[in-house]
Amino acid sequence: MSVVAVPSLAEQPLPLRLLRSKWTWILLAATALFALCLYDQYQMVMGDADAVDNVAPGLNFSAVKISAGLAFWTLLFWVVVFLLIDRFHPARPNLWYLSLGWGISVATFVSIYINTWASVKLGVEQTGGDPAAAARTATFIAPFVEEAAKATVLFWLAILLRYRMVSKLTMISLAGLSAAGFAFTENIIYYCRVIVYSSGTIAVGDPESALTQIVWARGVFTAFGHPLFTCMTGLGIAIAVRTRSKLVRVLAPVTGYLFASLLHMLFNSQTSINSEDTLYMLYFLVVLPVLLSLVIALIRQEFTQGKLINARLTDYVRMGWLADSDPVAFAKIRYRFRALLIALLRGWRVFVATVRMQRTMTELAYIRDAEARGVMDEEAKARAKELILRIQGLRALAITDPRGLKLGLPPVWKKLKALVTRRRQPEYSQLPAGWGAPSASATDVGYSAVNPTWDPPA
Repeated sequence: MSVVAVPSLAEQPLPLRLLRSKWTWILLAATALFALCLYDQYQMVMGDADAVDNVAPGLNFSAVKISAGLAFWTLLFWVVVFLLIDRFHPARPNLWYLSLGWGISVATFVSIYINTWASVKLGVEQTGGDPAAAARTATFIAPFVEEAAKATVLFWLAILLRYRMVSKLTMISLAGLSAAGFAFTENIIYYCRVIVYSSGTIAVGDPESALTQIVWARGVFTAFGHPLFTCMTGLGIAIAVRTRSKLVRVLAPVTGYLFASLLHMLFNSQTSINSEDTLYMLYFLVVLPVLLSLVIALIRQEFTQGKLINARLTDYVRMGWLADSDPVAFAKIRYRFRALLIALLRGWRVFVATVRMQRTMTELAYIRDAEARGVMDEEAKARAKELILRIQGLRALAITDPRGLKLGLPPVWKKLKALVTRRRQPEYSQLPAGWGAPSASATDVGYSAVNPTWDPPA
């Protein structure tokens, strides 16, 4: 009986691969959830709200449009920063999308309802509707609610994709994207409230000045707040994934979350009770040093990650599964970047293969490190074998070692250069019939043909 070979998913046509991929349906379901949460929040902020002595007017589409344009640049800055942080093993775009979309929609959806409920309870039960209760909500309720809402997607990814979350920088990058998305939606709501309130209240003064002031305050000077807080939770989860101790696996995420909530609480409390001069002093003496310390720690982590990749890939070289040049070529950022640049100039297929090779090498190194730490099981060992087979398949097409290779101009640039330097003369094949190529004498200028029987004078 003959056996019919069934092609693997990677060998099937693209439409069929998309239909059979679980990520296609996960992303579609997530997109529907994100849209539903955003629509509900939009309907919520558009309606009028009951205040202490009157009714607070709802927002409008024009204000939302203006606020979204102002908040977009802060979001773009943080997205670029967090995508550049994780260069050794960047997370897949679908994980970027899930983290960012979760922060923009689901985290804000959960936070706005719980914070509103807590504000009502505090106002009714303790102060009889006094607006001062909002300060207590921002200090004691909002930090814990918002940090839990932003970090929920990180816990899900760590549980479902434990062996793919190989780097601390990967988890910090995803945490920062979730926080940046949360801040984006929150900034839109704050900017809208300023636009609507200042437009209808004479006591505010110049509406444009009030809007500019809050944009600089939230979008520039304190834009690091949410990313900084949530990165603490991401760091705790990353430590838990890569440790053998069961106690640390529990305490590390909890500690990271509590530290993030504490920082958030201190930030909200100080902005609520202190004067502007005191805030400036705290900003330069406390906040900026903490932020600078985090940046230095991230830079050190880049070098530490390179050393780890070099050491763990060397283990596979000794086993005979990798080439001798692989540890150095894949452990240094400059070599990896040069390989990507050369691959990009050699075509799309080479570039994609090079990107996959670099990601696979990094993941293989971290799995080997987990094996050395004793935190991997049989599933991770099977994943390592799968990665080695993938490396062998990619090696023929990918740029593995860029040392000694020259950057080649892509074909389009060569054609453009030839087009510019080509002489602009008509080709004889394009001339009318009967017109031959000009003779040598016809190209001479100023002299006629000479009789060959003439001799020179005596």
